[in-house]
Amino acid sequence: MCDTLALRKAGAVWFAKNSDREPGEIQRVERHAAVLGDTTEKLACTHIEIDQVPDRQAVIIARPDWMWGAEMGVNGAGVVIGNEAVFSRRVIKRGAALLGMDLVRLGLERGGSAHEAAAIIIHLLETHGQGGPAGWRDKGFRYDNSFLIADAAEILVLETCGREWRLERVKSHAAISNAYALEGPVTMASDGAPTEGFMVSDESWLKRKFGRARERRACSLAAIEAMKTPSLGALADIMRRHDQGDGFEGGSNRDLCLHAGHGLAGGLMRPSHTTNSMLVRLMPGAPPAIAMTGTKTPCISLYRPIAFEGPSSLLSTGLWEQGAVHHDRMAADPDAREQVRARIAAAEAHVLSAIEAGRHDVAEALVAAWDDHGLAETEGSGSTEIDAPSA
Repeated sequence: MCDTLALRKAGAVWFAKNSDREPGEIQRVERHAAVLGDTTEKLACTHIEIDQVPDRQAVIIARPDWMWGAEMGVNGAGVVIGNEAVFSRRVIKRGAALLGMDLVRLGLERGGSAHEAAAIIIHLLETHGQGGPAGWRDKGFRYDNSFLIADAAEILVLETCGREWRLERVKSHAAISNAYALEGPVTMASDGAPTEGFMVSDESWLKRKFGRARERRACSLAAIEAMKTPSLGALADIMRRHDQGDGFEGGSNRDLCLHAGHGLAGGLMRPSHTTNSMLVRLMPGAPPAIAMTGTKTPCISLYRPIAFEGPSSLLSTGLWEQGAVHHDRMAADPDAREQVRARIAAAEAHVLSAIEAGRHDVAEALVAAWDDHGLAETEGSGSTEIDAPSA
């Protein structure tokens, strides 16, 4: 399960994604430099090998550590991509091809615009197909993919079913989840793709129903349509939403901030957990403003800055594992959850404002103060205030 949204407002494109995967699956935030003139002929993706290209964009990606591909990311040209599992009846049940996450990373590495990234994903899909084991432990978990692709000029929704595809250029805003959503004629489509959309005859009804994907998409759409002043903070509020309760208690598959269920029955009904979350602002002529949690459970995690140059705590060894320990501690202590959420709110307002202002030095200093004091305070006695360093 996952949820991704984008909107164009206030002279920018705003993008957010929660990556929902198996609760113990580690997801690394990585930064890879641009490459020019590479003579390597082949590239080993997660399951198959394809032709390599000589020139590639710098990328910041969130990558489950057992695969080559990425759940989401941004490139140096200002393209951002996130994907969603969609449960088509045409998914290949044997063998392997490119995973949807491979296609995300390939689109980012090779695309200089949203349009170009979409064209690259389509070409690779038609050439190599999609599929193969997509789960960390559950090797029987297979799915096709939809993609939300954006740059500062346009927002695209690309839905796929086997090697067929449908693409829509979005005017103002979009949200995708784990169900097909494009109905009727679209901007472009592959030969043979149904005009009415894949959901009519090609989608597994059972997984869509119990996964509550349409309810989560409706929640995302309602939130962005109601947003008066877009900001990274406003996006963070959306990605932390729970339908009822606080996720630890009263959680459900309707939650955008998804918490895995407990016990055998709970795990069967709600096997996924939000294992990382990303926020991005894209503006013409400016570098992307990017924040990720780098840890599971965004409702108790701080969004941290990352740019294509300079230090970032998101690249720290063991950050995801530290977050998993933090999650387990919070799960056992409702009072501590309330404390840490209040402290995150106070610190993060400064962090995200600094990211939007392009002051990554200030944002990193705030995160360092949080790491030194904020989490420690949830276990002890003090009430340390974290103030923004002077600009």
